[in-house]
Amino acid sequence: MQYEPIKRSLGRFFAGSLFLRKTLYFLLDLLLLRTWHVKKALRKIARQFPGKASVLDAGSGFGQYSWRMSKINKQWNIKAVDINSEQINDCNSFFRKTGLSERVAFQTGDLTALTDTAVYDIILSVDVMEHIEEDVLVFKRFYMSLKNNGILLISTPSDRGGSDVHNESEESFIDEHVRDGYSIKDITDKLSLAGFRDIEAGYTYGKPGNISWRLSMKFPIKMLNVSYLFFIVLPFYYLIFFPVSIILNIFDLRIKHKTGTGLLVTARK
Repeated sequence: MQYEPIKRSLGRFFAGSLFLRKTLYFLLDLLLLRTWHVKKALRKIARQFPGKASVLDAGSGFGQYSWRMSKINKQWNIKAVDINSEQINDCNSFFRKTGLSERVAFQTGDLTALTDTAVYDIILSVDVMEHIEEDVLVFKRFYMSLKNNGILLISTPSDRGGSDVHNESEESFIDEHVRDGYSIKDITDKLSLAGFRDIEAGYTYGKPGNISWRLSMKFPIKMLNVSYLFFIVLPFYYLIFFPVSIILNIFDLRIKHKTGTGLLVTARK
């Protein structure tokens, strides 16, 4: 399933005005369960950095997490990096219009070639590592880029059905993924190899979250891969299924999962 063409189409549609861009961020906050988990983790991290802090949004995409972090703490300076130059240009334009460009800057870059040394207090990486083959190299770059006692926060698919892969005969739901997901041991070992300590990994997208993901993301994306005409149908589809997804997301956020299709990982330098 091709996800990037749909992301590009969404980005172009919502790039035109401040209202549309803010609407996109609002919808992503509501629809994407990973955003719920990441926001909860960020609020916890924010209590450790109540004043000024340097933040790297590593793989910033549409810029919704940079937007969220700029609201969590107005003293944080945020650098956002993504390999997609079109998205970077759109984000820079939006943040200039909102008056936030003095403390939120977007830059095209490859995380495997990150050269910053002891710059950041916080690094956030959401739905990125499953796209990068040289993951250990990136973890080492993250470690190098953090200040002492800096925190890394990662959200990524797990090997318990992440990318909608449940056995060896199935293929990833997202064609752009280079791995279907991490086991807790795998990502913990790789982060330890890079030098990290105090590594904590937990499952997200348990049973309620997995159902919510299918209703709110998988089925709409499959429809759009058939034809973009389904954009017309989507508002009516979400009118029916969106309230159900919200309830499921609340349950997923509050339950400690023994297994799940997502992982949320924190580590300290």
